[in-house]
Amino acid sequence: MNLSKEIHEILFVVIFIVFLLVGWVFFHYFFKVPTQAILVPVVVSTVIPPEIEKINSGLPIRIKIPNIKVDALVEQVGLTQGGAMGVPEGPADVGWFNLGPRPGDIGSAVIAGHFGWSNNIPAVFDNLHKLNKGDKIYIEDDKGVTISFIVRESKRYDANADASDVFNSSDEKAHLNLITCEGIWDIVSKGRPYRLIIFADKEIN
Repeated sequence: MNLSKEIHEILFVVIFIVFLLVGWVFFHYFFKVPTQAILVPVVVSTVIPPEIEKINSGLPIRIKIPNIKVDALVEQVGLTQGGAMGVPEGPADVGWFNLGPRPGDIGSAVIAGHFGWSNNIPAVFDNLHKLNKGDKIYIEDDKGVTISFIVRESKRYDANADASDVFNSSDEKAHLNLITCEGIWDIVSKGRPYRLIIFADKEIN
């Protein structure tokens, strides 16, 4: 009887552990927000304008947006194997698209940041939607220069929409465009349905 009781207890413990493992796998597969949540489809040939050869500004190292209390380091990102713009490693920093212009140079510089990180961890662009026309964005470069940009407008794109106008401009002026994701997390597609873009122009002193 004692042996039989011990076997039943062992089986109960094994079944309980298996149940926990299955539950853990299910939760992480369906509900965990991946670290790379910002995907903006980009064709390489459309995001490297001729103006990139006219480099005057330094490499961006920090972004500050006082109105939404953003003060973050700037990483460099390129394209993923799938042809989408890369994203910063973690929730606290932003990623500058280094295949396009530098902030302050002619053309559209693009910076991406996360929104809605997993486990309710604050992300750098959680409050990007609160920016209004006229708000200022500051970029510090590795030469010690701070360049200011003024918000012109914001737009919302579907996640799979053509966003080539975010990366290109033809007016011979310097722009800065900020990207983040927006909307309710979809456990099926494992993403958010929209991309929020903030379009800003270099302030002329």
